[in-house]
Amino acid sequence: MKILAFESSAKAASVALTDGDRLLSQYFQDSGLTHSRTLLKMAQDMLANTEQSLQDVDRLAVSVGPGSFTGVRIGVAAAKGLAWGADLPICGVSTLEAMASLPEIEGVILCPVMDARRSQIYNAKFEYRGGSLVRLCDDRALSIAELAEEARVSARPFCLLGDGAELCFPLLPNAVLAPKALRQQSAYGVSLAALHCDATDVSALVPVYLRPSQAERELGKK
Repeated sequence: MKILAFESSAKAASVALTDGDRLLSQYFQDSGLTHSRTLLKMAQDMLANTEQSLQDVDRLAVSVGPGSFTGVRIGVAAAKGLAWGADLPICGVSTLEAMASLPEIEGVILCPVMDARRSQIYNAKFEYRGGSLVRLCDDRALSIAELAEEARVSARPFCLLGDGAELCFPLLPNAVLAPKALRQQSAYGVSLAALHCDATDVSALVPVYLRPSQAERELGKK
């Protein structure tokens, strides 16, 4: 099954084309340009360079969050637009699960962490059992201190992934950093996660933020 995947939940953006779990091509950009300017153009260029088209794709996949509110919205909107236009099935996957889908490391707790600002992180925990990824908790927003307490009582080391890994590493006992090449969010991870999820109705696919946006918080204060 060929999957065209999108990841735009943080500062960097990427698109990937896979056939099963085989990576055919990935376009990664961390230039500081807005994802609304780059994401669809990256997909267009990548498909052209691999001599593929949307008609050759079996499914679209996109990270639906958590992450940057703006980045997630752009990725979801781009993927939904393509799915509607090309009449393709689409799968929305957790950003955190997509990160954990890359490093097949057993014997550790895979711990993706994203900087959520306001002294919080977005986090979930996973492990590999017999070559399969197993989720240990739901996606959540929590403080670094709370995660550090979980690491302190864990019998296994936490393997940190994501743009919050270096932020958390000095504060977590018994923690290790994943290899740098596997630490950042990537569309390849989104595609791997999408192999194990059911397609979603396009109109039902929505971002997952885990907490209210700043605009919603300001409105609540009023």
